[in-house]
Formats: sequence, structure tokens, C-alpha cells
Amino acid sequence: MSDNCNNDCASCGDNGCADRTTSEKKKSLLEQAHPQSHVKKIIGVLSGKGGVGKSMVTASLAVAMHRKGLNVGVLDSDITGPSIPKAFGITSKATGGEDGIFPVKSQGGIDVMSMNLLLENETDPVLWRGPLIAGAVKQFWTDVIWENEDFLFVDMPPGTGDVAMTVFQSFPIDGIIVVTSPQELVTMIVDKAVNMANMMHIPIIGIVENMSFITCPHCDEKINVFGESHIDDVAKTNGLKVLAKVPLDPKVAELMDAGKIESFEGNFFDSAIDEILK
Repeated sequence: MSDNCNNDCASCGDNGCADRTTSEKKKSLLEQAHPQSHVKKIIGVLSGKGGVGKSMVTASLAVAMHRKGLNVGVLDSDITGPSIPKAFGITSKATGGEDGIFPVKSQGGIDVMSMNLLLENETDPVLWRGPLIAGAVKQFWTDVIWENEDFLFVDMPPGTGDVAMTVFQSFPIDGIIVVTSPQELVTMIVDKAVNMANMMHIPIIGIVENMSFITCPHCDEKINVFGESHIDDVAKTNGLKVLAKVPLDPKVAELMDAGKIESFEGNFFDSAIDEILK
């Protein structure tokens, strides 16, 4: 890259620039959205491992953003383990026609697309190998009509496998949020997710630590259920911001199970939303 680079590859004549080559290759892999879709920004929510509450964070971010008066959609790319419809209490099926597939609106007006909205029974397993799963994820972008979304949140399956690579390569991702928990083991997992994003040139907005602590209902003392948090050190090492430290709250779990996440009234994600809106 030249010292005088203005980051505009289209106006640059340096065909030997490594950054130019990477940028053009990345663009060539992007899938086109449905012609009737209008999506301003796409935010991916990623975790390096399962069980850290990634879908809860995705749903809560979508709800918090929607309360700002913005149009919001959630694309559930966890094909084999979808949980977003359950969180929003959606039981109806997605509909469509010759033009494409329409996401299902939640009670509060958030657009949702998930594999469970296409299955006859939500408990039917999806027994597909990687290529089929990756193809379905692409279709959630190319065949679904996201009519007027200010923000589209992509709930990604845990890990750094096929689906994560498909989303990073096929979607014009504006940034990702990495979800983690306090255990020291997670340090390595976060590093893997961050390194993957950096290798694929995906901007990282920051880290959300879920299940950070629990508040005693009798004395309001904060208890570190999973031990001392290492998230600040992990964030500093990777040059990232800690967007939120979310407590382990049984009420949130109850709302997720009851399909009433839109009733959640906490402000845990305000700082994360502010960072996304910058």
C-alpha cells in the first residue's frame, strides 16, 4: 500500500497493491441482496464457542435498536440450531411467492428470518452437511425481501466454521460483535474469533461479556459466578472495546423461553447500541 493511499481502490492505479487485490477479491465473493431489499447496515453477532448466550445478545440488541425508532431485522444463520423465533415468540411460517420470501414480523415489528420459519415442525432436525447449510444462509440474504432495514443483525452459529466464513464472504458486513463469558478458557476462544475477523478483513465493533456476574436479590452484591472476569485484558490485548458486561439474570432467560424478549426493559446494551450507531 502506498504512503499516499486514500483507501479508494477504484481511483488507484497501483495494480500490485496487496490491499487492492484483497479488496477486489472480497467484493467478487459478495452475494447480491434481493432486488427489493433495502438494508443500510449489517451487524454480525459471533461467538467462538456455544453456550455464551449469543442469540440472547442478538435479540436484545435488535430490541434495543428498534426502540430507537429504527427499522430492524434479524437473520438467524444458525441453520441447525435456530433459536431467534423462540425468543420473539414467533410461531407463524414465512410466506413468499415468485418475487421472493418475506420475513415474519415479531409482535413489536422486528423482521425475522430463520430456518424454523420454513420447517413444518420447529423440532424437525436439519440433517444437512456444510455446503447445503452455507447455501441456505446465502438464500436468506439473496431470496428474502428485507424491505426497509436500517440495521440487519445476523445471529451466527458458534465457532469459526462454514457458516461464519459464508457470512463474512457473502454478506457486506459493516461490523461484528463478539460475545463471550468470563471464564479464562474463553480468552483463547475470543482470540480465535478476533483473528478470523481480522484475517477476513471484517471490522470488529467490540466485545460483549455475557453472564458477567449475578446480583444478590437480598443485598445487591455482585457475585462473579464464573470467577474473575478477564474481558478487559482480552479487549486491551486485541485493541477492542468492551461494549457491555451483561449480568446473569433469570428474568431474561424467562423472557427468552416465553418468547417475550421484546418485553425486556434493561439498559445493559445502551453502550453497545451507541457504538454501533457511530
